[in-house]
Amino acid sequence: MNAPAAHAATPADPRYDEWLVVRCQLGERDAFETLIRRWHGPIRGYARRLCGDDELADEIAQDTWLRVLRGIAGLRDGACLRAWLFGIARRALMDRLRGRYAAPPQAEQIDPDSVPGEDAAPEQALDHAMDLDRLQRGLDRLPLIEREVLSLFYLQQLSLQDIAQVLELPVGTVKSRLFRARGLLRQQLDPTGADR
Repeated sequence: MNAPAAHAATPADPRYDEWLVVRCQLGERDAFETLIRRWHGPIRGYARRLCGDDELADEIAQDTWLRVLRGIAGLRDGACLRAWLFGIARRALMDRLRGRYAAPPQAEQIDPDSVPGEDAAPEQALDHAMDLDRLQRGLDRLPLIEREVLSLFYLQQLSLQDIAQVLELPVGTVKSRLFRARGLLRQQLDPTGADR
C-alpha cells in the first residue's frame, strides 16, 4: 500500500498563508515572491487610502516588503500573517507621516480626469461610479485615524482582534473608533444635502 501524497495548500485554503510563511522561513525565494504577489495590492491600497499619494504609497509598500523580508523569520504564528503585514505597513506609514497624523483633513481637491464624460458609461454604471466616488471623497475627508480603522475593517476585512493587533490598541478602543468613524462617514455622506 502506498503512503498518501503530501498535500500542498492552495490559495483557496485558509492555511495557505501559514504554508507560505513556513516556506519563506525555510528560505524559498519563490514563496516570498508568491507572498508579495498575494499581498502587495492590499498593502499598497491600504497605504494609498491613508496617505492619499500614489508615489508615497509605492514607497511605503516597498519599505513594508523590506521589513517583512528582514522579519519573517521571527514570525512565530503564520495564522497571524495578515495582521502582522498590516502592522508593518502601518508602522512604515506612520514613520513617514508622523507630522501629518494628527493634522485635520485637507480640503477636497477634484481631479479633472476623474470626472466622467457624456459617453462614459450607461446610467446605472454611472450612478454606481458616482456612489463610489462620493464614498471615496467622504473617506478622504475623514481624519486619518477614522479612515484607517474603516479601511482595515471594511476594505481589508480584518477582524476587530486583528485591527487591535495592527493598531496596538485594546479591542474596546477599536470598537469605539469604528463606531465614531461610521458616524463621521455618515455625516460626510448625508443624503439631505450634502456631502460637504
